[in-house]
Amino acid sequence: MFSSFRRPSARVALVVLGMTAATITPIVISTPASSQTTVPSTTPSPETQSPATPSPTSSVNLSDVSSDYWARPFIQALADNNVISGFPDGSFRPNQGVTRAEFAALIQKAFPNQNRIRQLSAGGFRDVPAGYWAASAIQNAYETGFLAGYPGNEFRPNEQIPKVQAIVAITSGLGLTGSTTGSSTDLSTYYNDASAIPNYAVASVTAATQSNIVVNYPDVKQLNPQQPLTRAEAAALLYQALARQGRVQPIASNLPASQYIVGATQTGTDIVSLAASSTSLTTLTSLLKTAGLTDILQQPGPYTVFAPTDQAFAALPAATLQQLQQPENRDALIKILSYHVVPGAVTSSQLSTGELKTSEQSPVNIQIDRANNQVSVNNARVIQADVQASNGVIHAINQVLIPPDVNISQLNQPGTGTPNATTPQVRPGRTTLGGPSYIGVAGNIGLSGSDTALSDGNFAAISKIGLTRNISVRPSVIFGDDTLFMVPLTLDFSPRTAGSVGNRTFAISPYIGAGVAIEANLDTDIGLLLTGGVDLPIGSRFTVTGGVNAAFLDETDVGLLLGVGYNF
Repeated sequence: MFSSFRRPSARVALVVLGMTAATITPIVISTPASSQTTVPSTTPSPETQSPATPSPTSSVNLSDVSSDYWARPFIQALADNNVISGFPDGSFRPNQGVTRAEFAALIQKAFPNQNRIRQLSAGGFRDVPAGYWAASAIQNAYETGFLAGYPGNEFRPNEQIPKVQAIVAITSGLGLTGSTTGSSTDLSTYYNDASAIPNYAVASVTAATQSNIVVNYPDVKQLNPQQPLTRAEAAALLYQALARQGRVQPIASNLPASQYIVGATQTGTDIVSLAASSTSLTTLTSLLKTAGLTDILQQPGPYTVFAPTDQAFAALPAATLQQLQQPENRDALIKILSYHVVPGAVTSSQLSTGELKTSEQSPVNIQIDRANNQVSVNNARVIQADVQASNGVIHAINQVLIPPDVNISQLNQPGTGTPNATTPQVRPGRTTLGGPSYIGVAGNIGLSGSDTALSDGNFAAISKIGLTRNISVRPSVIFGDDTLFMVPLTLDFSPRTAGSVGNRTFAISPYIGAGVAIEANLDTDIGLLLTGGVDLPIGSRFTVTGGVNAAFLDETDVGLLLGVGYNF
């Protein structure tokens, strides 16, 4: 028989609604951001008289120059042509400083046929003994006009060479001069720190800049003239000098390394144009146009974009890309792409471990591994950092980032309905706003009452069967002395961020509804059922669920159901 409402039952209903509201309220779990720790670099001792010199190899495979390292195109090309080489242990040590003696040796290898314009005195430099490992290279660099000595007839071979001194050496040895026409002669248009360039070097830096010899990483507008030159920077400068002579091919414009060549990136290239010119970001470029975001990312900004490569998009589930480009999924596409954009220009050296708020409002989790020079964004890895644009910076990543409030498995299928339809299309088993359909098991905790299995601790079978975009039926049965069947119809809400733990960000999908409760015993009772709770998708296969149920039968029973479902 049908149970009638009593005054206590009405009070219980109000309590249940209050518990339901509390249940579906997101609980934010915050992860504190830790400060960025910088590992100091080791500077070779100037007293070292016999540094370990690189050993030449053929078809060099340098262990510490990965395929996505910013200077790899410069280093690999010079190594393959035996201009530079790796160390006996197979490494290149790209961030290691270069001494004046080592730079002289590089000059000798890169420019072996330069005409001598002067002669070193018979005694040579007083701090370069006749048997010194680089004595011949130092004499060559001096006599061809690349390098000069210091007062007191010193060369200071073990002193690390500043970047600006290396630039002056190259322009002097190659006889380059600046032009007063065409390219700008105002160095402040190229470098934010132009005032730090010493007066003696201004003309040489101008000539090198106009010749596209200067390479700045990670910020193309930051010269850092007095910083010690690294082996990677030396390779880049020498390669560009050889390209200026026509002895090597210029770096292809679609390679990320080209973005650090001063003069080649002074055309105001914006983020969208850079992505469009890259052969590895074609999918991203297409999706930005589909979502109507190109105009935004061409504005001054600045912006930081974590850009998934074509391979990253190809790794998404089958047909997902096609679905994302459908008009009915445009909102989801905008949310996904906006989740890859961070306001402001943030280079890899400025990133720190912790959360970083995106334009989609949900934060991404940044992890920094300074020891291995790796940056992770959620579960994605940055494979090419600091591609400079006129309105920000791009970091290429190897996975697509999915916002916590977007479930790509619930994307609307093409042709499943029309926007002007007066009634939603019913498709049992479909994914709703709250996530996929599922079937599973649960445990019930009795909260009040004594009439049915809902009021006791019992096992249960649960399910969710999506009907429309936001309506589900959730049949379940709680086994016990008075087994209870529950068949509620629920309204499913969109996921909302609940917080993050470690690298994982979680979102909960609330639901609320009503239906019938059927007590299976000798005297079968049927009554009203109220329900409310949350679903928490765990990956693509499982959903954790919890909800409060109230059955109004001969008595009012209330229970808390906690379970896990297998998605289908």
